Amino acid sequence: MKRTSTRLADGREILYYDTHDGADRTAPDTRPLDPAGAATRSEVRRDPLLGDAVVIASHRQSRTYHPPADACPLCPSTQGRASEIPAADYEVAVFENRFPSLGGGAGRCEVICFTPDHRTSFAELDEERAALVLDAWIDRTAALSAREDVRQVYCFENRGAEIGVTLAHPHGQIYAFPFVTPRTARMLATVAAHRERTGGNLFEEVLAGERAEGTRVVLEGEHWTAFVPYAARWPYEVHLYPRVRVPDLPALGGAARAEFPRLYLELLRRFDRLFDRPEPTPYVSAWHQAPVDGAGRDDFALHLELFTVRRTADKLKYLAGTESGMEAFMNDVRPEDAAARLREAGNQW
Repeated sequence: MKRTSTRLADGREILYYDTHDGADRTAPDTRPLDPAGAATRSEVRRDPLLGDAVVIASHRQSRTYHPPADACPLCPSTQGRASEIPAADYEVAVFENRFPSLGGGAGRCEVICFTPDHRTSFAELDEERAALVLDAWIDRTAALSAREDVRQVYCFENRGAEIGVTLAHPHGQIYAFPFVTPRTARMLATVAAHRERTGGNLFEEVLAGERAEGTRVVLEGEHWTAFVPYAARWPYEVHLYPRVRVPDLPALGGAARAEFPRLYLELLRRFDRLFDRPEPTPYVSAWHQAPVDGAGRDDFALHLELFTVRRTADKLKYLAGTESGMEAFMNDVRPEDAAARLREAGNQW
């Protein structure tokens, strides 16, 4: 892998990741931009009743919203049209978000572009490109984890207008939080209590139990297992775990890294085959990584959670009052049935 780091016109960093050394990614950004951060007004507030951190980022109201394809800021720059990516071509590109939720010495927000092709999706990438994306996730997690203002790194992709995506180009985001996120804090507390009570690791026991029980397992390789969780919140939700527990992406072994692209692409393609619709299935794909330091890191298990808000071909799952107001989820699809559908989708070639 070759990594090239350069700067955009406003001073933000952009990194290009290439599979070969010959790529030239030094094209300058010629746009007349104000210095980065000039209009950023982010702050982290603490909910006094729940203790959760909430980010206030009012400047994001002016961020780019559903531009036409010929004005996409994530496509390569062309003569007469400069985008966020100055190079005329790229394989994978990562840059600081122009409208970040976090910044100013309190975390960082990055955009990761999986391909220059505006019309495709992650599921349509080949294994070599998917492996390069994994390399970029690993590299950015390691670099961001080393910052003094970062407590947790979160790599994720939102796909589809139904999820709320405002840019159609295939891309994800990387958030470097200055705090441990509420969901991770709850996981850590549950895992710590289990360790105190039983002496065992809850993540390992959940994975072993799903593999032994079998009815919710969707896909298995030599180094990864994908299953629908016993208490799934979303109609179709899959968790992907490496067999060897590690805290974060940089800790993955070589064999697990090599096998991941094939299994992950197969999962995404099965999601796209779930419903008889012309457009791809909307989803959220989220890497759960341990905090960069502190209690609980050694007991955490890296895993990916993939879910869709679509519950049938013509129905979406909207968060009801019980879910939005009380975080008490109600799922319309039995996890065992969802797993069976996803296994069947593997036979639809």
